[in-house]
Order: sequence, then C-alpha cells, then structure tokens
Amino acid sequence: MISSHLNNRIKTFIESLSSEKGYSENTCRAYLHDLEEFLCFIAETGLTGKRKNIDKIMADKVDGMMIRGYLGFLHKRNRKATIARKLSSLRSFFRYLVKHGVIKDNPTDTILTPKQSKTIPAYLTVDDMFRLLDSIKTNTLPGLRNRAIFEVLYSSGLRVSELAGMNTFDVDFTNHVIHVFGKGSKERIVPVGKKAIDAIKAYRERLQKEKNIKIDKNGPLFLNKNNGRLTTRSIARILNKVVKECGLLTPVSPHALRHTFATHMLDAGADLRVVQELLGHKSLSTTQKYTHVTIDRLMEIYDQAHPRR
Repeated sequence: MISSHLNNRIKTFIESLSSEKGYSENTCRAYLHDLEEFLCFIAETGLTGKRKNIDKIMADKVDGMMIRGYLGFLHKRNRKATIARKLSSLRSFFRYLVKHGVIKDNPTDTILTPKQSKTIPAYLTVDDMFRLLDSIKTNTLPGLRNRAIFEVLYSSGLRVSELAGMNTFDVDFTNHVIHVFGKGSKERIVPVGKKAIDAIKAYRERLQKEKNIKIDKNGPLFLNKNNGRLTTRSIARILNKVVKECGLLTPVSPHALRHTFATHMLDAGADLRVVQELLGHKSLSTTQKYTHVTIDRLMEIYDQAHPRR
C-alpha cells in the first residue's frame, strides 16, 4: 500500500473536486473546512497514538474508532444535519483515497449516518410574499435594484449564489428566460415572470441614466454602490432590512424565498419533476421536501370539507 500524509491528500482531493467534478468554489471550501476540522481533531486528541503535528498524520492510520470519536465530539455542538454533512465529506474523501490506492479500506463504511428529523422548509404565504415585494420603494436606484433582486428570486427560485453570479447577458428579455449556472457549473434555463423582467429593465435603465452603465454591456447584473458585483451576504443583509421595514414578524433568508417559490408552484398544481428542473436539483428526493407543506395544506382542507372526516 502507498503510505501518505493525510494533509497532502486532502489538498489533492479538493483539487480533484474542482478539476474533475466541476464543484464550485464554495462547495470546495466547505469540503476543505470539514476535512481540516477532522484533521485538527485527531491531531489534538492524540487518537493516532499520541498528539502529532498535523503534517505528520498518515492516511492509513485513520480507523472507524477515530471517526466515531470525532462524531461524538461534533454531537456536543452541532445539529444532526450538520454532522451528517461533515460525515458525508469524510465518506467522499476516504472513498477517493481507496480509489487511488492510498488506503485499502474505507474507515467510514461501518459508520451510520445520524437519523435526521424532517423539517418543513421556511416559506412565506402568498399574501406575505406580495406584501414584502410591494413594500420596496422604487423611487431610488437602490430601491429599483432591491425590487428587481427579490422579484427575480421569487419568480425563478434561484439560489442566492446563482443570482449574485448573474451577468446582464444571462437575461433573455425577449423570451423571458434566464441562463443560470448552478452547482457544479451546470447550466439550466429558467423562466422568469413579466414583473421580474420589468423590474430588471427599470433598474438597468435607471443605472444607465445615473451611472452611464449601459444595459447592452455585459457585466454583473446587480451592482453595489461601488459598481462591483453584489455578494450573497450583501443580498441577505438587504433582505433582512426589507423584511424589518415591511413589518414581517418572522426572519426571512434568501433561501426562504427559494422555498416560497417551490411551495407556491406545488400548491398551484405544478408537477414535482418540473419544479425539480426549475430548482436545479439533481435528485427528486431533494425537491420532495417541499411536498410536506403542500400535503399539510391538503389535509387541512380535507378535514374542513369532507362530510365524514
């Protein structure tokens, strides 16, 4: 067997995620964080025999007991969903090591994934969603931008990272569709409603008038005050401010608007597979979590309407 330092193998694994699998920078960063956390844990706790420098821990010295100890450590400070994600990172990494002959057996094979409680995604009602959008004043350039941002998020169900990465030429104003580059650099075409298209046009026309940034020039679709690309964090901060000004009592994240889009589509009778395609989900099971909300609503209507309930 080829013996190898764990730290070096983590670096090559992360490189392979980007070059071979086409994972995004954010996804690679998440994998790296999880693996480095595990590496620090086994170095500091001495589970390899004694405390060692991180650079000296060998990949073939890691076994199932070490991973169980790590999961126990995580259990004290993390939710089950987070622990499951971190374990998934370890599974992928050690599977990679087996595939490349670095180790013989995958030490995660005997580890069970923590059972997770089913949670209903946070979402807004139709009335609250409309109230939020209509509350955004459009008499200023930032107001026009903010209205366009959240009209697009609700109209198309984009991830906030996908929206932040959009360029002007990604919007087809004639056919009312947008070209989206999602996870793993996978491209999909998503319909966008007339209100969202009109909001983008109004924002870009005002942008051209005030800052001479032409609508027919490619570049970031949504700009910050310095004419740079808006970040996902900035969008989240803007939404938080809009929610407070609107008077909604529950906190709303950009991802909740994605949940809202999916829930409202399913409530209106959209096919589950169509919604899967629109959201860019690889697996149908990922989309199915939104049906819990719809089923709850159907059961409520059933209980109210059926004569022999």
